[in-house]
Amino acid sequence: MTETDRLSSLVSIWWEAVDSFTRVLEHVGDDEWSTPTDLPGWDVRAVAAHTAHLEALLAGREHEDVEIGDAPHARGMMGQFTEQGVVARRDETPDALITEIRESTTARHTQLLADPPSDPAAPAPGVFGAIGWTTGLLLRNRPLDVWMHEQDVRRALDMPGNLDSAPALHAADYLMESLPYVVAKRAQAPAGSVVRLEVAGHEPVTAVVGEDGRGRPGTRDDAEPTVTLEMDRETFVLLAGGRRAADPGDVRISGDTALGERVLAAMGVTP
Repeated sequence: MTETDRLSSLVSIWWEAVDSFTRVLEHVGDDEWSTPTDLPGWDVRAVAAHTAHLEALLAGREHEDVEIGDAPHARGMMGQFTEQGVVARRDETPDALITEIRESTTARHTQLLADPPSDPAAPAPGVFGAIGWTTGLLLRNRPLDVWMHEQDVRRALDMPGNLDSAPALHAADYLMESLPYVVAKRAQAPAGSVVRLEVAGHEPVTAVVGEDGRGRPGTRDDAEPTVTLEMDRETFVLLAGGRRAADPGDVRISGDTALGERVLAAMGVTP
């Protein structure tokens, strides 16, 4: 598969995620838009507004520099930047937010089909390139972000679903790549630790901590796992996406239980 094919596949996965997300938003009742989500400070409406903001930027629209007021959940420059997008749309109706997402993504999708990206290392457009993102990173992150936010809305409104789609598979596979970092840096696992992660529906991945304290993907030549973590896809993305801790019984730990629990706690930080 060529780089152009790989990037085009990511565009297709993002487009599928957008379509599914907007369809979910269409079924949100008038009294449900203010329902809190797992994201601190954001209700269902804020999640939709945030998505509308980022997709509008990708479509070439200007960012509105507005005062966000008291927003302790908006941490750092990026947190404040994204909160501005939410605040700027505070007076928009739900229908207007859905329309903005659809219009922006349609414009962007049309552009990507007319001029398919071919270089993953090329700077991403606009503000994304300004913060150092490449085209490849942007195209990997957008379907992850959109699908995760669909799941935020679904959980808030008790509307489970879309856990076996291409965006779902992409999101989980992408998050599983962070295991070496989580094990070595976040969980501070000792040198020689071998952590195996088994997520239902995905190929298992292994992280190994070297003598230098750094984590790396495991190989067949590594020792047997120090600990193995088994869970379903939904449990994993909740953990790795920083949404919430796993419920008791949702994760099976085999081997070094103490290390396994440290790794699970460390997964609660989004890469």
